[in-house]
Amino acid sequence: MNITAIVRARVNAALNAALRAGLREVPGAARLYRPALGALALCAAPGLAAAADDPAHRSLAAGYKAAFTCSAHFNAGRSLDEIAGDELNRIYPDYRDALASLPDAVVDKETATVSVAFADGFPPRIAQWRPYLGCAQLPSGAGIEAAGVLPEVRVRQTREATPPLPSAQTADADIDAALARAFDRETYGAGVDTSAALVVKDGVILAERYRDGFDRQTPQRTWSVAKSIAATVIGAAVHEGIVRVGDPAGLSAWSAPGDPRAAITMENLLHMSSGLDSTPAGNRTDDVYFGGGRIVDHALSRRLVAAPGTRWRYANNDTMIAMRALREAMDDDRAYLRFPFERVLLPIGMRNTYLETDWNGDFVLSSQVWTTARDLARLGLLYLNDGVWNGRRILPEGWAGFVAAPAPDQPGPRRDGTPRPGYGAQFWLFGEADGLPSGTYAAMGNRGQYLVIVPERNVLIVRRGFDDNGGARFDIARFAADMLAAIPQ
Repeated sequence: MNITAIVRARVNAALNAALRAGLREVPGAARLYRPALGALALCAAPGLAAAADDPAHRSLAAGYKAAFTCSAHFNAGRSLDEIAGDELNRIYPDYRDALASLPDAVVDKETATVSVAFADGFPPRIAQWRPYLGCAQLPSGAGIEAAGVLPEVRVRQTREATPPLPSAQTADADIDAALARAFDRETYGAGVDTSAALVVKDGVILAERYRDGFDRQTPQRTWSVAKSIAATVIGAAVHEGIVRVGDPAGLSAWSAPGDPRAAITMENLLHMSSGLDSTPAGNRTDDVYFGGGRIVDHALSRRLVAAPGTRWRYANNDTMIAMRALREAMDDDRAYLRFPFERVLLPIGMRNTYLETDWNGDFVLSSQVWTTARDLARLGLLYLNDGVWNGRRILPEGWAGFVAAPAPDQPGPRRDGTPRPGYGAQFWLFGEADGLPSGTYAAMGNRGQYLVIVPERNVLIVRRGFDDNGGARFDIARFAADMLAAIPQ
């Protein structure tokens, strides 16, 4: 037996054990998850070469296509042609060949599902949409009948008024020209593709622009901007006394006597300093994002390799674990699913935002959020107002200062040697070295998603895009500096 077969055999055994554990957690699911699930590509780790005809790799690619098509179509109302041109174009290089070899996605509007076949005689990869929670993937091997076990949520609508963000009475030619340069595919990076940009000062939109096919109500995937939304949700939970950042995360999976992971605090997780191991690229958790895997199986199983709080390591797992810790602290799954909407998003008017889950009902808030440029501006305004919205405190006093304060350990340079910004608590940190005012911080995500918060100028800058995954990076610091230069003091 070669090494690939050995790895697959071990993966299959681990997956089946995980699913058996999941059957105890998801009521009514026992009869639905008995098919052999060996095609799930836990073994197709990022950076490993995978042939387009490898079943494990094809399962991940099919999950990618099903998930992105489902979210873009049902969250954002995008056509299949538009999705092919943007969401499924210029993706991770290691999925391009496999994705191109797959059949077309099948969209069923009645069941709000998308399915993508990848192997003869085996169920397709399936994603299903739900209100508020967007799309969740079924495990590889699960048929359409399993969609009935996906979590759903009923959200109580807020009675508070959330009027539209005001826009400037008259346009400023210099500001408009500075914003327009974000769309020329040249000034801030060769071939970068901007879909939306706006700038807000003193709570007023000074300029706003969208690419064809997008408008102020079109959600787009945030990628890792979701981490900053996770920090906001956790901040609201801190304000309500549900969790405390300095306390251990309190996860049941780490509660066995002698487990050193029990010492990891919520603060460690928010700072990306849990000390847990991860893949070399900590932003690649493909099993959860595209494979239909569960957070409890993927993230909570990591081993400790450094003392908590002593080593910075960017890892999706830390964010997912923090949200799982919140779920366990609440001990009420329905309340947990409602909480982000009722305590944060709806009160501040983020009504075009979807927070997606895994099939086990855990928020995947390291990514898997779909939202608009204007909704991101509302998030930024909440921070500029130190967590207060229309006189109501959403976040603890000083929470904005907490997320913008440097973590105990800081990022080193990128693999290409270029410096990275600093890091706080699920936000990136900028300052004078980047040509920006001291105290600037930002939510940032793959393919060019940015929310830049500049407290010194009371300014917000949002940029959304579809930059090439593995290609040129949009120069957000330069763009933000140019926008600030165009805005009168």
